[in-house]
Amino acid sequence: MVEIPILGPVLARSLGPARAAVAQEFLRFGVVGTIGFVVDTAVLYGMVALGAGLYLGRAVSYVAAATATWGLNRIWTFRGRGSGPVHRQWALFVAVNLIGFTLNYGTYALLVATMPVVAANPILGVAAGSIAGMFTNFVLSRRLVFRG
Repeated sequence: MVEIPILGPVLARSLGPARAAVAQEFLRFGVVGTIGFVVDTAVLYGMVALGAGLYLGRAVSYVAAATATWGLNRIWTFRGRGSGPVHRQWALFVAVNLIGFTLNYGTYALLVATMPVVAANPILGVAAGSIAGMFTNFVLSRRLVFRG
């Protein structure tokens, strides 16, 4: 993944070094989240096409996206942080992000159930759910899964 060299000094000047480091992590987390959004949406549409429906399809797509984002966050956003065997780190990532998942899936399910435009275009619900869970997932991932 590409780093933006000028961004570090700009953030450091305006936020200070410690906050700039967190801001850079959050920006990388956002890029990874965008990739996760694409995985989530693609798997959801694939599952719906296979007959899984909007709710089961989303549960499967969320696990696929969580696995993809864990891997990318592990090698890029929080490189060299966290400890223990890989499978335990993945399980911890999924476990601590259940709060973010609850916000994510809850937002999605509420919108699909109450807004016909979202039921007809589930990508809108996936996007809203992703945003709803993003900040919680960042804090939990940073503090519990990828501790410095």
